[in-house]
Parts: sequence; structure tokens; C-alpha cells
Amino acid sequence: MLKDILSNRPLTATLMVLAIGVVSICSALVFEHVLGFTPCELCYLQRKPWYFIISFTLLLALFGSKGQVRIVKWGLILAGIVLLGEAALAFWHAGIEWKWWPGPSSCTGAVNMTGALPDLSKRVVLCDEAAVRFLGLSFAGWNAIVSLITAAIAFWGAAGKKG
Repeated sequence: MLKDILSNRPLTATLMVLAIGVVSICSALVFEHVLGFTPCELCYLQRKPWYFIISFTLLLALFGSKGQVRIVKWGLILAGIVLLGEAALAFWHAGIEWKWWPGPSSCTGAVNMTGALPDLSKRVVLCDEAAVRFLGLSFAGWNAIVSLITAAIAFWGAAGKKG
């Protein structure tokens, strides 16, 4: 059975994208709930495409297991496009953290006192401050890289042939 999966590039790519999506979301949840890093608004926003990718590639894997290669290939193209959008969002967030451009006033150091007072009972997490950096990159920076790699895997799978 493993030989059949590995000989089917679209299905192999689908399973790889699914696995990367699960690891990405699980990593974010571990950093949040186990290690105590509170995500900002943009961090939460960056999770949504990954949730879609996980659900969507589960569905594609089902089609792939039924031999519906054409559906899987088109689905991988869509997944790749979503992942490119995710990479752009993550890059935008990383740029905000590096102060290359301004971020949304709702979650950056820019204070807007024209509206209601903020809820002081909640911890303020700013989008323009990286919680931690690993090898020089924040979570957003790593998300951009992982999203680009995963998009490449999706497009590689869409271009492949079964068998």
C-alpha cells in the first residue's frame, strides 16, 4: 500500500501538505497552550488558512484514495494558491515586526484614543513585537518559509503523474 501511495505523486503531495499543516497548527497550539506564548491578532489570522488546508487536504486524500487523480491535482493547485496567500500574509506580519511597514492600528504600538477605552483586563499582545526569534526569524517569518515550501509541494504534486 505504501508503494502505491509513493508511486502516486498527487496523493503523496496531498499527504505531505496535510502533514505539514497538522504540524504547523500543532506547533502553534503548543507554543500558545503549553509554553505560554500569547498570539496577536495577526497570528490568529495566519492560522485560518492552515485550518482550511488541513480540512481540504483530508478531503483530497479521500478523493486520491478513490483514484480521482484529476480532482486531486486541481485541489492541489487551489491549495498551493491558498498557501501562497498564507506566505504573503506571514511575510506582511514579519515585515510589521521588523518595522519595515506599519501594521493595523488595532494591534500595533500605535495608540488610537478616538474610540472606546481598551479592555484593561486582557493582556495586550502587539503585532509589531515578535514574541521570540529562532535563527533570526519570528513565528511569522518561519510561517512564510514553511508556507512557500508547502505551496511548492502542492504545485509539484499537481504537476505529477500517477504511477
